[in-house]
Amino acid sequence: MTAATTPGAAPRTPLLVALDLDGTTIDHSGALSPAVGEAVTAVVAAGHHLVISTGRSIVATMPIVRLLGLQRGYAVCSNGAVTMALDEGQPRGYRVVDTVTFDPRPVLTMLREQIPDALVAVEDLGVGFKVSAPFPDGELGGEQVVVDWEELVAHPATRVTLRRPDASSEEFMEQVERAGLHEVSYAVGWTAWLDINPEGVSKGSALELVRRSLHVEPGDTVAVGDQRNDIEMLTWAARGVAMGQAPDEVKAVADEVTGTVDEDGLVPVLRSLL
Repeated sequence: MTAATTPGAAPRTPLLVALDLDGTTIDHSGALSPAVGEAVTAVVAAGHHLVISTGRSIVATMPIVRLLGLQRGYAVCSNGAVTMALDEGQPRGYRVVDTVTFDPRPVLTMLREQIPDALVAVEDLGVGFKVSAPFPDGELGGEQVVVDWEELVAHPATRVTLRRPDASSEEFMEQVERAGLHEVSYAVGWTAWLDINPEGVSKGSALELVRRSLHVEPGDTVAVGDQRNDIEMLTWAARGVAMGQAPDEVKAVADEVTGTVDEDGLVPVLRSLL
């Protein structure tokens, strides 16, 4: 067994440690517990490659990067469609190293017929989102600009988000399943929230490119997450860890399950790497 699959063992080489943000590193209110912050700092100080892996846009990710005190390394954003390298020499503290886009018109046209009352947001890289109507406060990072339908679907996009604030996640998932999405990657969130990415793009696919760039062996990878958009990441990692509040389908693909985010479940996982 490698060090990445044996909790508590001293790694022979630095590990790639991929961390989801919301529900894993920070709680659902956006707060970072002191214990998690200290554990993240210790892992970085030990020489491991800590990589943020999130559904958030770059604009929404950078405040958490600063909160964690990270000054180097990589962050996978927009569920794998955007990868940035942290670089204090850049005006915004990062440089984009990879983006994957798709034509949003076909899928949004189809979903407009199936879920006509859904709010739609199309990511505007490094700025915020173009939206069909304002999203609830705090749900989208960066600037929101309300545009007409033609502007929403006019340009290639890294990610598209649909949201029904008045619906349950179960009801929304049924609508999405009836729509029969094809030729895109998608994940339904813990609320009535749907993220759509280019086909084949996921946190796992982006992390594989980062792993190769860092020259880390496949067996020296660890990932921790809590939602359906983390499934590919957890199966990609040699040691995939699901948070305690994760849905059963996420726990089923993980190698182990830790405590919930409210219990600082990430802390024992990170401490096991030291």
